[in-house]
Amino acid sequence: MEAKADTADRLLIPLHVSYIQKLGENQDDLLYHMTSHLRLNAVYWGLTALCVMKHKDALDREQLIDFVMSCWDEKAGAFGAHPRHDAHMLPTLSGIQILIIHDALDRLDKERVISFILSLQSPSGSFSGDRFGETDTRFCYCAVSALSLLGALDRLDINKTVEYIRKCKNFDGGYGSDVGGESHASQVFTCVGALAILNRLDEVDSETLAWWLSERQLPNGGLNGRPEKLEDVCYSFWVLSALSILNKMTWIDGPALERFILSSQDNDAGGIADRPGDMPDVWHTLFGVAGLSLLGYPGLDDLDPVYCMPKEVIERIGLRKGWVALPRRSE
Repeated sequence: MEAKADTADRLLIPLHVSYIQKLGENQDDLLYHMTSHLRLNAVYWGLTALCVMKHKDALDREQLIDFVMSCWDEKAGAFGAHPRHDAHMLPTLSGIQILIIHDALDRLDKERVISFILSLQSPSGSFSGDRFGETDTRFCYCAVSALSLLGALDRLDINKTVEYIRKCKNFDGGYGSDVGGESHASQVFTCVGALAILNRLDEVDSETLAWWLSERQLPNGGLNGRPEKLEDVCYSFWVLSALSILNKMTWIDGPALERFILSSQDNDAGGIADRPGDMPDVWHTLFGVAGLSLLGYPGLDDLDPVYCMPKEVIERIGLRKGWVALPRRSE
């Protein structure tokens, strides 16, 4: 089944807010249980999208905090994606982000979380997602971001972490999921974002990387993650976040990308899909809205592209870096 492919020339904020509010209502649906491994991440995606659309309170604060804490893995000292799931780096970062957005970090046993994160760094500088040992530059970013948000970067072996990221850089300026991995836009964000947090953007070949990122734009205005792949709304954030950190936002056609994102909305039920005509989901809804925010779309709040959190939250805790988005346009 496909969503309607009719396009809209404006962001349908009330529909998207309603779409996010209704997520998870039908817990008898098979899809609800098939996506339990993403639940805490999805709550973060939905909340952040609501913040950018200026509807933070559309989800009940106490219910969100209670759900986050229900995902706590007491044995590991971190968060799983769902109650009674094992702790993992990805939902741990999402849990921290939700608590910080709602000014509820006092609910967290920070020392145990910090210990959990640091225990997952290998001698090579890479990070595993959990005790089973899979490594990926995503986990490196999650570790750096989480430790920064918790005020514990001084506990990290920064030189070893930077050295690992350096080894993941390719001839085209991009970064892969591990040493020798193909350059991919999402991995570019994780590596450039981590280096920005660590104040080590000197490691980035900015001109070459910005060229590679600008080459991700296709004739229909959308962006892909690597050469010869289809456009996808989520890359609106992965590409733009890196370009904004590098102060190269003008290296792509912003109006064309904006039209592509807007054309990927579900005009009936709300939400944003990966591309026009497909079914919406909360992942693409966040990253579509995030891309529009960085493009200066009117009526939205600013998103910090380094942490993928509301700018005012990051500024409140004193972590703002030197990124540059496009100016916010008036309504």
